[in-house]
Amino acid sequence: MNSDSLQYQFNRIRSNKAFEAFVIFIIITSALLIGAKTYKISDALMSVILWLDWFITAFFIVELSIRFIGEENKRRFFLNGWNVFDTIIVLVSVIPIDNSEMALLGRLVRVFRVLRMVSIIPELRMLLDSLLKALPQLGYVVALMFIIFYIYAAIGSMFFAQINETLWGDISIAMLTLFRIMTFEDWTDVMYETMVVYPLSWTFYLTFIFFTAFAFLNMVIGIVVRVLDEENERMKAEELGHEPCTLDKLRDEIQALKAEIRQLNSNSDYSTNKNSKPE
Repeated sequence: MNSDSLQYQFNRIRSNKAFEAFVIFIIITSALLIGAKTYKISDALMSVILWLDWFITAFFIVELSIRFIGEENKRRFFLNGWNVFDTIIVLVSVIPIDNSEMALLGRLVRVFRVLRMVSIIPELRMLLDSLLKALPQLGYVVALMFIIFYIYAAIGSMFFAQINETLWGDISIAMLTLFRIMTFEDWTDVMYETMVVYPLSWTFYLTFIFFTAFAFLNMVIGIVVRVLDEENERMKAEELGHEPCTLDKLRDEIQALKAEIRQLNSNSDYSTNKNSKPE
């Protein structure tokens, strides 16, 4: 069997839905074994779990090898971040978890093997990719939210520190208190405590909640949903075999059409002026 035929066979295996379902089953089993180790179990059952853990590690090595051999362009395989992540997780999983200085690292990596579910299921990859692509835009919202937090924390520490040193003693503690208010964790108790001294302090809390819990959080949700829609359109376009129609692409196409229309109008005006000249 030549290399092309072997590559084709392994590509069929990795694209098989039953094989993907079995890989997902193994990942779930691996997660359950990690949870089982947190309980007090007998030595015999722990021995079985350790054998299963080594079997799962060996299966992941075989599964990764199938995906690598089935890849038509081997160099492109490691250009995919998820393939690099899977490779690192599988290789580090070979580290013995007992009687070794690297035992803690081995246990931690086995916990992160659950994340391989994301690299296997396209829909989960789309969700995580959307979140990562939304981070630059979310950064500006977070920066603006931090400014609001800082301003309100400074005001709160100035006016309310003498009322409750524990909650408003300095600006850092005040920011933690504001985070508690934003998450609605017994925030009315904090408000009523300051209203005893400052009856109008309710405006401080209500305006802060409006800016953070309502306005900014809805902005974050809106950005994530928009990016998620774009990623969904991109995946559908890839399945159909053509490029996704994004907002930037539409804008470029409109600009190109406008340029062509201006060129046509210019040529038409030039022809009209030329024909209108006297003989």
